[in-house]
Amino acid sequence: MDLFESLGTDNQGVPTGEHGPLAVRMRPRTLDEVVGQDHILAAGSPMRRLMDPEGSVPSSVFLWGPPGTGKTTLAYLIARAGERHFEEVSAVSAGVKEIRAVISTARHRLSTQGEETVLFIDEVHRFSKTQQDALLPAVENGWVILVA
Repeated sequence: MDLFESLGTDNQGVPTGEHGPLAVRMRPRTLDEVVGQDHILAAGSPMRRLMDPEGSVPSSVFLWGPPGTGKTTLAYLIARAGERHFEEVSAVSAGVKEIRAVISTARHRLSTQGEETVLFIDEVHRFSKTQQDALLPAVENGWVILVA
């Protein structure tokens, strides 16, 4: 067994368990566990509606803030609240090929299983125009819910 075999993951591939990194172990698992960000999470707010599993039309959202303010956590909670698949990509290391692969898988998952995908792109402002253009059809057609 190697160092990471004991980590374990939840049903969306996110590390869990007592041996995971501290930030992952401490991350809120439900919206009620989130501390702060009350202005974003108020009843009836767009973010709260996005997390509603009964929501009629998926939306995308761009989050801005310094490291450690909960952007990744909110993206994960959006996926978890709606029982959606969660994919995380870093704009620093992902190319158009990786983006297209995630979109293709998400589109297939949506058409065959009816499961939506939340695509979280960290550092999205670093994307080139070509990378942005690769995302456009997926967002416009609702193949992914983009959180960036």
